[in-house]
Amino acid sequence: MCYPQVICIGEILFDCLADQLGKELNEVTSWTAYPGGAPANVACGLIKLGISAAFIGCIGDDKPGDELIDLLKKIGVNITGIQRHPTAKTRQVYVTRSLTGERQFAGFGNINTEEFADTQLNAEQLEESLLTHANYLVIGTLELAYPKSKKAIFKAIELAKKHQLNIFVDINWRPVFWLDLAKAKPLILQGLKEVDFIKCSQEEADWLFSTENPQKIAQKFPKVKGVLVTLGEKGCDYYIGKNRGTVEGFSVKVVDTTGAGDSFVAGFLSQCCQYQEKILSDPVIAKKAILYSNAVGALTTTKPGAIAAQPSKEQVETWLEQTINN
Repeated sequence: MCYPQVICIGEILFDCLADQLGKELNEVTSWTAYPGGAPANVACGLIKLGISAAFIGCIGDDKPGDELIDLLKKIGVNITGIQRHPTAKTRQVYVTRSLTGERQFAGFGNINTEEFADTQLNAEQLEESLLTHANYLVIGTLELAYPKSKKAIFKAIELAKKHQLNIFVDINWRPVFWLDLAKAKPLILQGLKEVDFIKCSQEEADWLFSTENPQKIAQKFPKVKGVLVTLGEKGCDYYIGKNRGTVEGFSVKVVDTTGAGDSFVAGFLSQCCQYQEKILSDPVIAKKAILYSNAVGALTTTKPGAIAAQPSKEQVETWLEQTINN
């Protein structure tokens, strides 16, 4: 039996991307649905990069849920931990796009955010067996916004500590998911006390930590081994082990930025699985890992959709070799 190396827990959904660029929500006339959801994106990205991964989450007992399960199966993601809710629907999120492909989350149509199936993830039904042989648990923060799924996320953290997994958190701040914005920051900070790696954007770092400096962020959390502050197309500022650095991003023709950060995470975790503790002790390997992660993220922006645009390990390696040599 092949045990997953990385467990990703949280939301899986459909990103409904505006077909018309540069339009406000009420001006968009048509949408195209792409499978997404940050933890699911990471799981799929890892499989494409040659790393075994599982996804844990809750979806509706509906056609969109069936389609998402079929996709995960096709890609090769372990779906043992997926729960299905009999009445709540699989989430759809509407995403408008600027003329340059930058996205803006625009809401959930005519369904309230707390009514979707992902908010019903049940802590009592978590598949602990998935974590017994894994190396990493990946979580976002969106499911902390809802009472039931929040309980499941903290239970997963507890199980990860029990089985000595490294815990990786992508802040992934999306105010549109939260009913009570005042609760968000303290809840997220509470969860970060037990984690090993933190990834956030510059904006998220400013909002949550009042600093963009990854070393200063790491100093706030004694257990943290690494902090990655992504700079969009400018690359990534990092503090891994005791190694601080910045790796510039790659210039590509951007079609859609949806899922680029999740692909970056998949790229980084693939390097963690490959190099293990060396990523913390060897500054050359740490820098190489960030370079690789930047490449995975950049390539994802060259096509529409999050999962659909993710590159394979071979594509990343070939593109990196050609880009660096040129």
